[in-house]
Amino acid sequence: MKTKQLNIQQDNPRRNFIKKGSLLVLGSAVIGMAGTNASAQMKDVDDEEEEKEVSANEDLMREHGLLQRMMIIYDTAVIRMGKDEYFNPVFVNQTADIIRNFVEDYHEKLEEDYLFPRLKKANKESELVEVLLKQHQGGRKVTEQILKLTQPGQDMKPDDKQKVISLMKMFNRMYRPHEAREDTVLFPAFKSVVSAHEYGALGEEFEKIEHQKFGGDGFDMMVDKVSEIEKTVGIYDLDQFTPHV
Repeated sequence: MKTKQLNIQQDNPRRNFIKKGSLLVLGSAVIGMAGTNASAQMKDVDDEEEEKEVSANEDLMREHGLLQRMMIIYDTAVIRMGKDEYFNPVFVNQTADIIRNFVEDYHEKLEEDYLFPRLKKANKESELVEVLLKQHQGGRKVTEQILKLTQPGQDMKPDDKQKVISLMKMFNRMYRPHEAREDTVLFPAFKSVVSAHEYGALGEEFEKIEHQKFGGDGFDMMVDKVSEIEKTVGIYDLDQFTPHV
C-alpha cells in the first residue's frame, strides 16, 4: 500500500507538469491567434488609409472630371436655348457658381500657388504655364459675366440669352483643351520636378486646404451638387449618351 501511495504521489507532479504545459501551449496559441487577428486588422486599417490617400495629380485630375460634367451642363443649355427650348437659367447660374467657388477659387488657386511656381523655378514648361495662367484669368471673366446675366429672379432678355450662349461656348471651347494639356503635359512635368516626399506632402496639403475651405470633402460635396443639377435637367443617366449605330 505504501508503494502504491508513493507512485500516486509521484504521478501527481508529473500530471501537474503536463497540465501546466498544455495550458502554456494553449495560451500561446490563443495569443498567437490574437496577434494574427490584430495584425490583420491593422493591415486592413492601413489598406483603408492608403485607399483614402489621393496624390496631388490625382486630386487635380478628378477635379477636371467634375469640371467636364459642368461643361456638359453648359453644352445642354447651349443646345436647348439655341433651339428656343426652355432651359431655366438658374441651373446655368448654379453651375457657374460651383465653377467660381470650386474650380477658380480653389482648384486653379492650387495650380497657381503650388504647381506653376515650381515649374517656373525648374525652367520647365514655362511657356505653357504662362498660357494656362492667362486662360485662368480669362475664364474668371467669362464666369463673372455668366453669373451676372443669370441671376435668379431676373428676366433674361433675348440679347442676354444670346450673350450667355456665346459665353458658355467660349468657356467650353477654352477649357477642354486647357484641361487636356494640363493632364497630359503640365501634371507629369510637375511630378518630375519635385521629390517623392514633397509630392506626397503636397497631396496632404491639398486635402488640408480643401477641408479648411469647404468644411469637409469639398470634392464630394460638389459632385453631389452637380449630380442634382444633372438630374433636374435630365442628363444624369449616362446611358443616354451611348451611340446607337
